[in-house]
Amino acid sequence: MKIDASWYIKAKDKNFRVRKGAGGVIVRIEEGKILVGLVKGGGFKDYILPKGGTEDDETPIETAKREINEETGITDLSLLNDLGVKERLTFERNYWSSMHYFLFITKQKDGVPTDPLENYTIEWFDLDNLPVMFWPEQKELIEENREKIKKLINKEIEIL
Repeated sequence: MKIDASWYIKAKDKNFRVRKGAGGVIVRIEEGKILVGLVKGGGFKDYILPKGGTEDDETPIETAKREINEETGITDLSLLNDLGVKERLTFERNYWSSMHYFLFITKQKDGVPTDPLENYTIEWFDLDNLPVMFWPEQKELIEENREKIKKLINKEIEIL
């Protein structure tokens, strides 16, 4: 299945319920390179960012950390910045999805995902050489924030 522009149009004649959620761009440093952790699995042939729906009274940051743990097993996360909100139809096209994304840094390379229903894996890619991603807005989010990510990571390295 190919995701086209129609996934990003909120039809005025339909009253979609909004599904709020959060996720993250996880980065780590290896041999001087900024690597981004992307998820594969969950029925998607291409990569996605770890993210999902908000539960009960969770804050967006709590949702992002929980979803990252569920889909990657990464728990050693330090929040660096807010990256904004991206909206689109859900995969089933039955909700309007409003996802809040955050930038996290970690030293953890891998983990054991805690989601028992999916077989997720995390793979790491150079920030400047990302693979094809299933959801175009997720790759767009990273590309729009590439320079911001580099500046924040360089600042973080200086602190260490």
